[in-house]
Amino acid sequence: MARTFSVAESVVTSDHAIEGRHGTVPLRRYRPADGTGDASALLVWNHGGAFAWGGLEQLEAHAVAASVAAAGHEVVSVDYRKSPTFSWFRTPRRPTGRPGHVFPVPMDDVTDAFLAVAGSTDRDVVLGGASAGACLAAAAALRLRDDPGRRPSRLVLAYGTFHASLPPIGAELHERTRGRHGITRFRPPMVERMNRNYAGSAEGSLVFPGGSDLRDLPPTTLIDADRDTLRASGAAFAAELAAAEVEVEYSVVPDAPHGFLNRPGTALFDRGIEHILRALRHHPTAAADPTVQA
Repeated sequence: MARTFSVAESVVTSDHAIEGRHGTVPLRRYRPADGTGDASALLVWNHGGAFAWGGLEQLEAHAVAASVAAAGHEVVSVDYRKSPTFSWFRTPRRPTGRPGHVFPVPMDDVTDAFLAVAGSTDRDVVLGGASAGACLAAAAALRLRDDPGRRPSRLVLAYGTFHASLPPIGAELHERTRGRHGITRFRPPMVERMNRNYAGSAEGSLVFPGGSDLRDLPPTTLIDADRDTLRASGAAFAAELAAAEVEVEYSVVPDAPHGFLNRPGTALFDRGIEHILRALRHHPTAAADPTVQA
């Protein structure tokens, strides 16, 4: 059953666009109506959707942004260009001739949107996203890390895919994603199809940041889903960040499936929003411990 979501009366929304290197990028801005967000960190947020689906109306975009704004933080949601749609069960055809955009276009849109927002304010600007949006945000941060004046003050990444291939799934994670949870689990061949469809023939750290040189990235909050095989990528990325001496907070939301930020009105969604808000408020982090649980 489809979920509905109503924006709180305390939140004002407005649609905008910026001109990026590939054309117009639609944005939706969410502001606390009482102006309290003017003195707090601003979040630039990117939804998921396997790089190929989703948009500003997706609950992972709309409900998340509105909920964070209702708690006192301005949010800008980004409608980056999508990769071609594809089959989870067949090897993707070459993108040539199919509608959609492969790397670097979606990541460029995220980068351009962040730069436009950051250039319009003196506040700290946090860059974040969920699932594929988390990968795009992390890759954009890698591109921007050598310019202190333009880099995010923090990354907030929810149940992301960060590696070209899904890292090994250990026995504990395998057990947590069996039975009814296995119906929607991301299996290695499915992750490869998704990633190949987005990457095309490109390679390198800006495509999938996992396994690359992560030194000097901004402090990072990683939020994973307990019953999600993509947690193997999130946990590995957290460990890589810690090894690179990046300040990292890693949490796993118990009993959560992939995409729980698409479920407003549930305790799991509320827990995810709590983690995002803690990151925006600059709470003390977990001292680069990649085993922290929520």
